[in-house]
Amino acid sequence: MTAALSTEASVHLAPPVMAEVADRVYAYLQPPGGWCLNNAGLVVGNDATVLVDTAATEYRARALRATVQRLVPDGPDYVVNTHFHGDHVFGNGLFLPRATIVANERTRADAATAGLALCGLWPDVDWGYLVPALPTLTFRDALTLRAGGLTVELLRLGPAHTAGDVVAWIPQRRVVFTGDLVWSGVTPYVLMGSVEGSLRALDELRALGATTVVPGHGAPGGPELFDRTEEYLRWVRDLAVRGVAEGLSPLQVARRADLGRFAHLLDSERLVGNLHRAHAELAGLPPGEPLDIAAAFQEMVDFHGSLPTCYL
Repeated sequence: MTAALSTEASVHLAPPVMAEVADRVYAYLQPPGGWCLNNAGLVVGNDATVLVDTAATEYRARALRATVQRLVPDGPDYVVNTHFHGDHVFGNGLFLPRATIVANERTRADAATAGLALCGLWPDVDWGYLVPALPTLTFRDALTLRAGGLTVELLRLGPAHTAGDVVAWIPQRRVVFTGDLVWSGVTPYVLMGSVEGSLRALDELRALGATTVVPGHGAPGGPELFDRTEEYLRWVRDLAVRGVAEGLSPLQVARRADLGRFAHLLDSERLVGNLHRAHAELAGLPPGEPLDIAAAFQEMVDFHGSLPTCYL
């Protein structure tokens, strides 16, 4: 019986990097991709520029803005939020007034409800001066933005990571920015979404035919990232089925679990939250329906042995 702890204390934080993953398509990477270290994307067209997601703290969002302005001095015309979590939206305000903030309708509603609540989970983090900026352009299922000769197709999938997830697909370059539907070297997290919905979303992502996949956290790759994320989620579902049959709680299941081939993933405490969602779905809760997030997060802290690190 093993329950490995996250290894953030031993992680060396490399500086963020803007990597060109295809012609005029860039991934802004914040390695190694654990808590609060998300990726962003940039599509640079002849007459418009699209930024996909921002960053968690004022300091990190300002670093993102400075890097973007080296490529696009005036800044982006659009900022797309793939979902409402603070590491993807807290930097929105730094791109106003030029940029139009774009998101799915559910993302906007959830962002309005959540506000800066994420800061309360890590009260000792220097979040800086954050002014929430809600999307002003919203859509239900799909929206196409045009950046010169490139199109950025925004597609709602899920519920998966949250109840309202969006991916950004650039068909001319076969690049997809997945938000937190896909992970690379980091434990997936579906406490606010759905295990089953995530598996369906991964099938929809495969159908796009992307050759370059930029996950919400961790290093970019190819379609193999879909497989790795799916493998983990199916393992979680199997654990939950056995745990429910034995009358065990999600925390008990997590503590008994052998992480095995998933032991190398950052933030292993997310297993507890994922099991809460899997157990709820097995009990009939619809995908994306609310759970007690604070209670589940506290159990993740208990499993970890301390509050996980949210990197500055």
